[in-house]
Amino acid sequence: MHRLELVIFDCDGVLVDSERVTNRIFAAMLNELGLSVTLEDMFARFVGHSMTQCLDLITEMLGRPPAANFLDEYRSRTRAALETDLLPTPGVEEALERIRLPCCVASSGDHEKMRITLGITGLWPRFEGRLFSVTEVPRGKPFPNPSACAVVEDAPVGVKAGVAAGMRVFGYAALTPAHRLLEAGAQVTFEHMRELPGLLDGEDAAR
Repeated sequence: MHRLELVIFDCDGVLVDSERVTNRIFAAMLNELGLSVTLEDMFARFVGHSMTQCLDLITEMLGRPPAANFLDEYRSRTRAALETDLLPTPGVEEALERIRLPCCVASSGDHEKMRITLGITGLWPRFEGRLFSVTEVPRGKPFPNPSACAVVEDAPVGVKAGVAAGMRVFGYAALTPAHRLLEAGAQVTFEHMRELPGLLDGEDAAR
């Protein structure tokens, strides 16, 4: 097997602790539409999917598309919440300092969202020019990413994408239970970012 040459980070939930913030807003808006969903439902059904996929799922659940201004309203509310509540994922800055391999970001979010979240948390300079969005590829997660590398994901759909591409998948089990990430195909799971550099070093040495 080849030695690791690159680490791909998912953005939301892995680099920035945004999933609780944005999904709290998302759940509230779905409840306003008449869909009774909890925050736990959001993590089980929506997290890791692109917004297009989420809107398709909402349409299926409602039996009709949401209002034309739904997405703009969601972005407005989440932007306000992120600006006041968003923090880096605990331990991620220390982990990035210790990881010796080149790193980039691949997200189901668009570039604007990544600029906002990475900018608010101060992580933007670490990844500027090395960000890739679902908007740039014909098929998003869980279809393959065209690289042979290690990938860090926090949602089953992201894990499946990494597995489909033949990558070594490290499942970050802070919000999603480890067993769900393992069932999706993650070879390794961990609960705190401080564990990741050692896991990567161990994997690279094994190769």
